[in-house]
Formats: sequence, C-alpha cells, structure tokens
Amino acid sequence: MNPNVSTNEPLWRTIVSGSQMLFVAFGALVLMPLITGMDPSVALFTAGVGTLLFQFCTKGQVPIFLASSFVFISPIIYSTTTWGMAATLGALFCAGVLYMVLALAVKIFGSAFLHRLLPPVVVGPVIMVIGLGLAPIAVNMAVGKTGDASAVLFPYMDAIIVSMSALLTTVIVATTGRGIFRLLPILAGVVAGYSVAWFMGMVDFSRASEAALFAVPNFIMPEFHLAAILFMLPVAIAPAIEHVGDILAIGNVTGKDYIKKPGLHRTLFGDGIATSVAALFGGPPNTTYSEVTGAVMLTRAFNPMIMVWAAVIAILLAFVAKFGILLQTIPSPVMGGILILLFGSIAAVGLNTLIKGNVDLSQQRNLVIVAVTLVFGLGGMVVGEGEFALKGVSLCGFAAIILNLVLPRSVDESSEKPAEVAK
Repeated sequence: MNPNVSTNEPLWRTIVSGSQMLFVAFGALVLMPLITGMDPSVALFTAGVGTLLFQFCTKGQVPIFLASSFVFISPIIYSTTTWGMAATLGALFCAGVLYMVLALAVKIFGSAFLHRLLPPVVVGPVIMVIGLGLAPIAVNMAVGKTGDASAVLFPYMDAIIVSMSALLTTVIVATTGRGIFRLLPILAGVVAGYSVAWFMGMVDFSRASEAALFAVPNFIMPEFHLAAILFMLPVAIAPAIEHVGDILAIGNVTGKDYIKKPGLHRTLFGDGIATSVAALFGGPPNTTYSEVTGAVMLTRAFNPMIMVWAAVIAILLAFVAKFGILLQTIPSPVMGGILILLFGSIAAVGLNTLIKGNVDLSQQRNLVIVAVTLVFGLGGMVVGEGEFALKGVSLCGFAAIILNLVLPRSVDESSEKPAEVAK
C-alpha cells in the first residue's frame, strides 16, 4: 500500500474529518484532565496547540493528532496532592524536555538506541504497574467515592447502576461496533452513563447555566520544584516507547516509513515540545494517540491537514466556556465505570509487551527485573527521603532501567524483539 495524500478534496470534507478525530480522541482529551483535576478547556487548547507544533516539527508529513496518555494519570494525581498543581506542571515541562533529549540521542545514535535502553523486559512491567496502580482509583469512582476514597459523592447503589451502565456500553461498543463506531467506545460509554445519571438526578447543570458562553480558559503557570521534577522524569519512559509503537503503526497504515522520513527524532521531538508547551498553559502532557491511528486506517484520512483542522477546532472549542463546564458535570461514577476497562487495558498492554517481545521469564535475569519492578511499583516502596525520594512509577521505571543495564545477559536473550506498545 502506498497511498498518496489527496490535496484536491473539498475543504468542508477536510474540516469534517478533522472534527471526527476529536470524537475518536475523546477519552484522552476529556477524561484525563477530569480525573487529574485539570481544566478540560485548557486540555483542548493545549492538545490543539501541541498538534500544530508536532505538525510543524514533522514538516506536516505525519497524520497524527496529539492527546494525553493515561500513563501520566497516577503520577499527576500524586504530584498534585504532594506538591500542588503548579509544581506538577513544572515537572511535566521537564518531562517534555526529556523527550527532546531522547530525540537528540535518537538523531545521534539511531532509533535502535531506544530499544537498547528500553527493551520489552523494562517497558512491560512498568506499564503493568501503571495500569494496576490505577485500579483503586477506578473502583473508588465506580462506587461513588472520590478517586482517593477520601469522600463519598454518591450513594453506593446509584453509583453502581451508573458505572456499570457506562462500563457495559463501552465493552459492547468496543467488541461489537463496526467501522468508525468501534473507535468510539469511550464516548458511547460516557453518553450512556451520563444519560442514566441524569435520569437518576445525579447531574448538576447549575454551573453550566450560569456560565458565559465564551471565556478564556483557566490557564495556570508552572512552578519548578526539584522533588516533583525528579519524581516525574522517569514516568516519561513508557510514553516514549508508546511513541515508537504509534509511529510504526501509522506508518504501516499509510504505507510510509516515518522512522526515516521525517525521522523518529523529529516525531519524538514534536511530542516533547508539545508536552512542554502544554505545561506552560496548565494542560496535560501531549503524546501520539493510537485511536487516531485506527481512525486513519478506517477512513483512509491520510492527509495531515485533517489533523491540523482537528487542532484548530479543538482550540476554538476551548474558548466555549459552557462546553468545558458541561464536561465537568460528568459524574465520577460514569468515569469510574469506563476507567475500570481502560486501566485494566493498560496492565494488559504491559503483559502483551512482554509476550510480543519474547521475554523468557525462565531466564533469571528477566525474572529478577520483572519481579523487582512489579513489587517496587505496586508495594509502595520508597527509596530516599525528602526532595530526593523516588516511589511508584518513577521508582520502578528507574529500577528496571538500572537492572537491565547492570545484570549480565545470556546468549539466548539476543532474540528479544523490540517493544510494541499501544495506549
């Protein structure tokens, strides 16, 4: 397959295709900021700006729309609780800089550099920790509590009815949907759960009715706190590998080798600068998004200008204040039901990374790396204290990398395949 980008299609069709991409990326655009306490209007704005920056860095050659990776949910929640939102944004800015440093390393040493540093035996268990570590948040929200279970927001039975309605709808659409609808399970789950919640009187429209139609999003400036930065930097490991998988996938769909042209260093740099710029405005980190790859495959929307229009529409929607506030009226049980599937899927992707990478756990070296990573990440292990403490995803990511570099390799492990990771 070697499709050519069409430049003769009507402008209105390009714009419509762009708006369609926003529906496909709904989960990352909306659920991510709502769960982490960020403003969804700011997230729309920064996703749009980030996509435009990505297209500029890649010379408008890759049909990609950027949105937020769920990998960052747990670290953002912990960082915000510990150091505050401004310090978290500063840490995310530095995570974007780390992306750009990795891009420079790829340009100098080649794309194989990432595989040597982050093979499947490192990436797989880290992703599993991310998914399993988020599980309590999903369950707490599904039963009517806040994500940290510090308060009860809705009666248990009401919350269960709503959350299971959202979960069941998401599962049905994901497994039985056809065409473009199969890419919209999260949106379908939100609509179903929200409808049930509204019928049960769990939706409060007072803020939306009082809000102005248009307003400037609630931008927040970052602050830089060393402890928050050290905590957040290792979290960028998994999304960096996700990025390689997404670029390979979109290349397979369009029949082009984006690893060579415009180059993995350019696409990775585009993710990095988009993440850092998003943090400057108070938005979540921006990364390539696999669901968009699926939409490109089904609709054959190979023209990168479609993503540019998606970005423009996202920026315009960010200034529609009522839209952003309506998104914030989604009850937590609706999100909880959907997140049960999403967070479980993240853990499953980590397991699949080990399988596809031919990681043999009968090899003591591999078993040690996976075992230590899982227990460090899920057991609440803390190394250090004060500003130099590492825990959670940061600690297990750092530990996995160090163990992989220092433990002796056996001859058989040379057959290990590169990691294939998806959101």
